[in-house]
Amino acid sequence: MNAAHYQSFADDWERRATIRTRPRRMLEDDDKLIFPLCRQPLVLSATFLKHCPQWRDFVLMQSFYKFINDVVIFETEIVDKTARSIAKNRFSLPFPLACRYDAMTVVVDEDYHALVALDFLQQAVEMTGIQPLDLPGQIELGRALPAAQAQVPVCLHDAVELIGVAIAENTVTHDVAAFSKDGSVKSSVRGLMADHLFDEGRHARFWTQLVRLYWQSASPQDRDHIAQALPVFLTHYLTNDLQKDFDLQLIEHLVISADARLALRDEIQALDFPITHQHPLVTNIMGFLHHSGVLQTPSVARALSDYLPVARKLA
Repeated sequence: MNAAHYQSFADDWERRATIRTRPRRMLEDDDKLIFPLCRQPLVLSATFLKHCPQWRDFVLMQSFYKFINDVVIFETEIVDKTARSIAKNRFSLPFPLACRYDAMTVVVDEDYHALVALDFLQQAVEMTGIQPLDLPGQIELGRALPAAQAQVPVCLHDAVELIGVAIAENTVTHDVAAFSKDGSVKSSVRGLMADHLFDEGRHARFWTQLVRLYWQSASPQDRDHIAQALPVFLTHYLTNDLQKDFDLQLIEHLVISADARLALRDEIQALDFPITHQHPLVTNIMGFLHHSGVLQTPSVARALSDYLPVARKLA
C-alpha cells in the first residue's frame, strides 16, 4: 500500500484532542431539554400530545439513555475493535506505521468518548432518579457489517469492515453536528456533542484516507465483490427498526389508557423513512464514497444507483 499521500494528524491530536484539552462537563439542573424533541417523534405525535404530554421528560430521558448506550456500543465494540486491529497490525490489510499510530489515537479518543458518555448517564440518573430501562444490546452498524460481509469472500471481510466503519464515522459526524447546535438542549449536553464532534471530524478524515489507500490497491475483482455488498450494508445500516422497537418498549412503561397505548403503537409502527438519494444520511454517505474514490468505480456506481441523484446516474 503506497502511503506517500497519507497525511498524519498526530500533531493535531497532540494539540487539540478533547481528552487532552477539555475539562469534565457537569449536567446542569435547568429547564432545558436533555434530548431534542425533533429526534424523538413519539413525543410529537398527536396521540401523545393529547393523552400523555406529562410523560415527555421521561421519554426524552430514556431516549437520552439510549443515545448514550448507542455511543458506547459504537465506540467501544465496533470502531475501537477496527482501529485497534489496525494499530496492532492485526488487520488483514497492512497499513504503514503512520496510519497505525493514528489508529491508536482513534482508540484513545473513542474510549474516552464512551467514558464521558457513561459519566453523563450517571449524572442524569443521580439528578433525576430516573433509571434506564433495558437498553438495546446492538446498534444498526452491528447488524449491517456481518450482513455485508456475508456477501463477499472471507478474505474481503476486513475490507468491508473498514469501509463500513468509515461510512459510519463519516455519518456520525454530521449527526452529532446537528445535535450540538440545537438551542433547546442543555448547554452541557450540547458541549458534550461539540467535544465529540471536534474529535470525530478528525476521525472522519482518517477513515476516508484509509479507504482511499485501500481502494487504490484493491484488485478490480475485489472492488466488484465489495460493490455488491454495499447496498446490503446500507439497507441494514439505515433502517429504523431498532428505534421502533425501543419506542414500542417505551410506550409499555407509560401509565396511560389502553386506547391511548394502542394509538401510540399504531403511530410508531406507521413511521417510515424512505431511504432514497434525498435522505440526508445517504447524501453524506455518497459524499464520503466519492471523496474516498470508491464511487468512481463503475460497479459501485451501478450497485448504488438507487441512492444516486438522476444527474449522477447519467454522468
